[in-house]
Amino acid sequence: MASFTNFATLSYNGGTTNSNIVTGEILEALTAVKTAVSANYSAGDRITYALSLVNTGTAAITDYTVTDNLGGYTVGANTVYPLAYNAGTVRYYINGVLQTAPTVTAGPPLTVTGLTVPAGGSAVLIYETTATPVAPLATGSSITNTATITGGGLTTPITAQATVETANSADLTISKALSPTTVTENGRITYTFVISNTGNTEATATGNVVVTDTFAPILRNIAVTYNGTAWTEGTNYTYNAATGVFTTLAGQITVPAATFTQNTDGTFTVTPGTATLVITGTCP
Repeated sequence: MASFTNFATLSYNGGTTNSNIVTGEILEALTAVKTAVSANYSAGDRITYALSLVNTGTAAITDYTVTDNLGGYTVGANTVYPLAYNAGTVRYYINGVLQTAPTVTAGPPLTVTGLTVPAGGSAVLIYETTATPVAPLATGSSITNTATITGGGLTTPITAQATVETANSADLTISKALSPTTVTENGRITYTFVISNTGNTEATATGNVVVTDTFAPILRNIAVTYNGTAWTEGTNYTYNAATGVFTTLAGQITVPAATFTQNTDGTFTVTPGTATLVITGTCP
């Protein structure tokens, strides 16, 4: 919406006087709303956007261009883009009817040209992006990208934004190591389990993380430590010496969140949070 003001000047007998000032508004015929199909994202996620355009005017708006900045932000002296357009995903509808694909330049920024919104009608542009390695992942992070509509006889550009927030969750993996790999009868071996969390949220006791393993060969006289602290059977874990089944009790394992360090090129180095479970026992 644009406003305008003006006044008149009256001249007579060598003098002048001004009228009162009048104010008016020019209602924009074209409005735009941008939405993201998903409210949250994780590393590498696909994010779909819909840009809805409504023309309340009596004339069609033709040959306009949509430019999407793909969430670009500044790192040092450079602009980096947390979103990348997925080629071939643009869908263009006029009054709900699918149209021939418009001309697309992937960018960044993404540009779509040669679009039309009929008088009293609507157009919808749907396209898919992928979160890039410069998409922030720490808790509380977000991506805001802006679509700008120009051309088509518009007196001023029209913009529409959508914001998606990073998903807050733990992302756990587990690795297992054996030492030594060769052992004599009645020798001692050690299994080391490292539980890694590449998510931005701690895996807490309420998450009920449980490690289960069936030792073959079955171990005798096991000793268990967790992050260097001795564990007690029945309090922290159970072990069936007849079957070799070992299970940690729910709520005993917690894993801190990862940390995210942004590099000079905008990418992030992820340092996982870890927890270490060590089990030593005697072979038959």
